[in-house]
Amino acid sequence: MITQYTWPTPNGHKVSILISELGLETEIVAIDINSGAQFAPEFLKISPNNRIPAIVDRNPFDGGEAIPVFETGAILMYLAEKEGRFLPGTEDFRARKLVLEWLMWQKGGLGPMAGQAHHFRQSMGGVDVPYGVERYSKEVRRLYGVMNERLGETEWLGGDDYSIADMACWPWVRPSRRQGIDKAEFPNVKRWFDTMSKRKGVQKGMELLADRRGSKEMTDKSRAVLFGKGQFERY
Repeated sequence: MITQYTWPTPNGHKVSILISELGLETEIVAIDINSGAQFAPEFLKISPNNRIPAIVDRNPFDGGEAIPVFETGAILMYLAEKEGRFLPGTEDFRARKLVLEWLMWQKGGLGPMAGQAHHFRQSMGGVDVPYGVERYSKEVRRLYGVMNERLGETEWLGGDDYSIADMACWPWVRPSRRQGIDKAEFPNVKRWFDTMSKRKGVQKGMELLADRRGSKEMTDKSRAVLFGKGQFERY
């Protein structure tokens, strides 16, 4: 049993898609980041960086006590390695290297930059920051170009096989218009995105807390929780 402490965001969907693809038994604990649930002491014991998602594996490989895992890259690698799927083993180190490269590319590039583009384009509450909009919109466009070139060379980001690299990137490409991107401008990305969208595991993973998605409009309260000074007062 895998317990997901999560919310319906691109990062939350990365993990829910993998769990769905693996067919693992799971339960969901909703961590409402708009209300500040990510700062609750009980959640911080699992995810000390106060970010979703995090998991607790109730049946770890060694048969010992339940194991908490935080950070999406670590969660994806942990589950893929435990189940022996969607990440090549060390015996196929060249294929493994490619998957890990593109997983880290998402973690260090696509996710953070797309998030910043969305923030400056739509989440600033009427505050216009032209430099932020231009800086992050241009960087996201560059990253889509990198991805488009890669997917013109191979079917999946990690090579010939579908992997956790694809699962990490797909939820961030899904809301591309919020980032100022039209996927039609990047035909290889669009082909990959549409192919992955048809997978039953992806579709099921996207059901994560679907009833909690709510309005796309951010309120003053949620903006204060997510971007206000409160999140910095722990230290």
